[in-house]
Amino acid sequence: MSPVARLCRARCKYSRGHPACASIRRSADSVSVKTIETAFDLNLLRVLVALDRTHSVSRAAETLDMSQSGFSTALARLRTRFGDALFVRTPSGMEPTPRARQMIETARAVLGQVQDGIISPPVFDPALTNTEFRLAMADVAEIVFMPRLLSHLQKHAPNARVKCVPLAPDELVVALESGTIDLALGYFPDLGAQAFFHQRLYTHTYACMMRRGHPLGASRLTEKSYASAGHAVVSSPARSNSLFEQFLSSRDIERRVVLSTPHHLSLPAIVSRSDLIATVPLAAGAQFAELGTIELVRLPFKPPNFAVQQHWHRLYHHDPRNSWLRAQVASLFNDATDEWIEIESRLYGNESRRLAVLRPVRSK
Repeated sequence: MSPVARLCRARCKYSRGHPACASIRRSADSVSVKTIETAFDLNLLRVLVALDRTHSVSRAAETLDMSQSGFSTALARLRTRFGDALFVRTPSGMEPTPRARQMIETARAVLGQVQDGIISPPVFDPALTNTEFRLAMADVAEIVFMPRLLSHLQKHAPNARVKCVPLAPDELVVALESGTIDLALGYFPDLGAQAFFHQRLYTHTYACMMRRGHPLGASRLTEKSYASAGHAVVSSPARSNSLFEQFLSSRDIERRVVLSTPHHLSLPAIVSRSDLIATVPLAAGAQFAELGTIELVRLPFKPPNFAVQQHWHRLYHHDPRNSWLRAQVASLFNDATDEWIEIESRLYGNESRRLAVLRPVRSK
């Protein structure tokens, strides 16, 4: 009795003599027998293809690194399985029968798919790909990462597309694990679980942003003048925002908030046309200052530093597509390419940069 039939007998709601029970058991036994009958060793397909290519049992066995007797045994199994000679000896060598000819092309296709899809390592060609890279980052990180990254991709992966998505920490964990997001770029201290890899790109800090000609720009900011000025504040899930808020709270500094907005991108227009000031990550502020209507000034205290990293799930650590993207990001954004370090040094001095040793990329 098959295992399926035994399970049926144990759990069936019908009595043993019931016609429905007998029918179910017969069906289960039939499925079990058919499964055994249709089981097939795919290695036997290699025997077919090799013999068709060489027309010689000895040469075919050699190409497959088999003994001649082992090859002959495999051929005998095929003949028995299909009820056909498959190959017959002729003056020109072993020639396939019509049945074998029907099978050989299919065998080649199946073996090719197994080789390409399972055995061979996957290959990623950036020059040919039309993939969409999906990146999780806050809008303030887009300002820093996207201009340089897009310019690089247009040269090296011209048909690739990029989608940026802002996600809350709990959403980000799920998105990275499912592959909905390829990389998270920025400051994400919540992604500390063992399921993730992290690579530090550089360390940044904060600066104060105000319009050119602002009354506070004529002299050095003090904690009092900073706190009493009108502030435009970004209220968003970005962890760099909460880090700075916690820092101010620890120093009992309370700003006079005039405007609260969820977006960094509106700050340049607001600040350049008012006496409001804003505190932003230095790299983003440097990008805003390039507009010519805004200047960066040092904060009246030593602000905290935060590590900008790229994060990915361990499921995709060896994925060629993900690996290539990570390599590009790491080559574009690092201490050697940090174009904002000069601005930071000018504002706070060389001692401001604290390059703490962070969690390195883990090897497999």
